[in-house]
Amino acid sequence: MSRIHEKSPEHCAKRGLNFKKFNKKLFFAFSTFLLTVLSFILLVWFILHPTKPQFSLKEAEINQLNLSGPSLLNSSVQLTLLSSNPNKKVGIYYDELQVHASYKGQTITPDTSIPPFYQEHEETNLLSASLVGNQQPVAPSFGYDVGRDQSTRKLVLTIKVTGKLQWKVGTWVSGKYRFNVNCVAIMAFGSIPSPPLSSKQGTRCSTTI
Repeated sequence: MSRIHEKSPEHCAKRGLNFKKFNKKLFFAFSTFLLTVLSFILLVWFILHPTKPQFSLKEAEINQLNLSGPSLLNSSVQLTLLSSNPNKKVGIYYDELQVHASYKGQTITPDTSIPPFYQEHEETNLLSASLVGNQQPVAPSFGYDVGRDQSTRKLVLTIKVTGKLQWKVGTWVSGKYRFNVNCVAIMAFGSIPSPPLSSKQGTRCSTTI
């Protein structure tokens, strides 16, 4: 007959105690590792201190701006933007880019997508977009406002860009941050009421993250 070995309650208690100590050590080691990684990321972040990207409106042209009814607008705007990354050691990923034009607080074109892209440090990229609005709802006062701007020979158009960006340092990539860009184009509005109207003076845009 084989001999049966019975373990005392005291032995089982010691084994359970050792298991708890092992779990505590494992948890402590994992917490230390995680804290070290986070500290390193924060240190890199504060040392490099990424600067927000800079945008400027190089050119904007209105090819169509016609009312098809009291409150329906057909519009066409062609624009060229410059996007610059001023950082010396930080790259930028751009995603979910949308751009539209507005006039006196009224949206005159729907959102148009710009393809995502990556921007190296101290790099400048040229972005082009064609904004087209068909039967775009506007306020009944739109025609009056345009007529008044024609009398002052100046039309002010606002270009708005929204999107998300990520900072890249080495192989590390940050989470996504939403940003907004506002550009103002001032166009000469002569005695002839029909487009095209254009602005080629180059305008610095405001950027918020």
